[in-house]
Amino acid sequence: MAATEYVGVEKISGPFLLLSGIPGVGYDEIVDVLSPDGGVRKGRVVLVDRNSTLVQVFSGTEGLAPSSTAVRFLGRELEISLSPSLLGRTFSGLGEPKDGCGPVLGGVRRPVNGSAINPMAREYPRDFISTGISSIDVLLTLIRGQKLPIFSGNGLPHNQLAVQIATQSRLVGAENFAVVFAGIGIKHDDAAYFQQRLSAHGQGGHLVLFLNLADDPVIERIATPRFALTAAEYLAFDLGMHVLVIMTDMTSYCEALRELSVARGEVPSRKGYPSYLYSDLASLYERAGVLRSGRGSVTQIPILTMPNDDITHPIPDLTGFITEGQVVLSRDLEARGIYPPVEVLPSLSRLMKDGIGKGYTREDHPDLAGQLFASYSRVHNVRSLAGVVGEDEVSPADRASLAFGDAFERSFLSQGPEENREISQSLDLGWELLSSLPVQELSRLSMEEIEKYIRKKGA
Repeated sequence: MAATEYVGVEKISGPFLLLSGIPGVGYDEIVDVLSPDGGVRKGRVVLVDRNSTLVQVFSGTEGLAPSSTAVRFLGRELEISLSPSLLGRTFSGLGEPKDGCGPVLGGVRRPVNGSAINPMAREYPRDFISTGISSIDVLLTLIRGQKLPIFSGNGLPHNQLAVQIATQSRLVGAENFAVVFAGIGIKHDDAAYFQQRLSAHGQGGHLVLFLNLADDPVIERIATPRFALTAAEYLAFDLGMHVLVIMTDMTSYCEALRELSVARGEVPSRKGYPSYLYSDLASLYERAGVLRSGRGSVTQIPILTMPNDDITHPIPDLTGFITEGQVVLSRDLEARGIYPPVEVLPSLSRLMKDGIGKGYTREDHPDLAGQLFASYSRVHNVRSLAGVVGEDEVSPADRASLAFGDAFERSFLSQGPEENREISQSLDLGWELLSSLPVQELSRLSMEEIEKYIRKKGA
């Protein structure tokens, strides 16, 4: 479709231009907004009816005058250029090269507004993705094709954890593994940190980086995850790669969605967010999965900061409904110097049961994970009791539980930001910790497993 240009708009309000009497315009169509000084700004059509068209300008409308502003309708959606040379590149939130290597050439162009994977076309996720982090690999296992979000809070080390996962993750038994990393509304120092750390760890050849900065136009935050997911789908379903998509911070995305919804005059829902927040998030999260007929897969780790550490806030609440579990970071553990501060008990991975055990990780993994959960849960109960009656007044079994809890947090949960543990190493460490408990406390294990893995005589 040929580009059509119109001079003059009816009204300018915030980031929006209102035009009337424009025939043949489609929703989400991309436009060029031409200012009187010759500058060109990108925008998109966000509302169309019989008599009017509403255009959202990505970089804002400052300096534009209604009578002299021209709008050129391009007849296409927002697109990204894709080719195998995508790997190792760094882009802005709108897919523009930021590494000085020029545009992506020799490939295809595709709209970024992809759709969720048809449930009937999905293969059930089963294969284990190793992150090298004991608390995730053993207790909250990430499965290929899964959506496993990280619920964090302001000031917690989720960015450091995101980089560690990006640099250490691998699909066991597969070499064609890639990472697409999207920073949404991030600060300049965080962007520099991501670029420096990810390139320093040799992931450049298997990583694509999209960076939307906090001072970029708000509308770009809406587009950034869609660019990242479109790139991931190309690598996965066209090139047959297994792609892990890490997106941080999804709270910035939702805040941008709320801001634009208010500017459009839409009726707000919970805490001012638009009523379609659930379906909008689902349109992103459900682009992960494994296709029955495809060679590749897309796995997602969206990271979000919970406002006021409130897990019932609409953003984590709705995210939890759509995804298959969550990894919750603890402010208390972080204050005690434990990294990564994964709060095990409110965390879960709903798909781990089908991707661990014999043929996937190790045959002892399911029962070990269940016993570690049970034993650590008892630690919290005993700590509450000891806080009332005093540690000296609890039973010997309770004191053993307290010692287990301290050792579990210091040696199992805690590991260095560059420490990459093999799954067998993490499993062996779990058995070593359980060996400090009385046998009668190991209610989730069979006697055969106790004899085989608990090497403590007289326990």
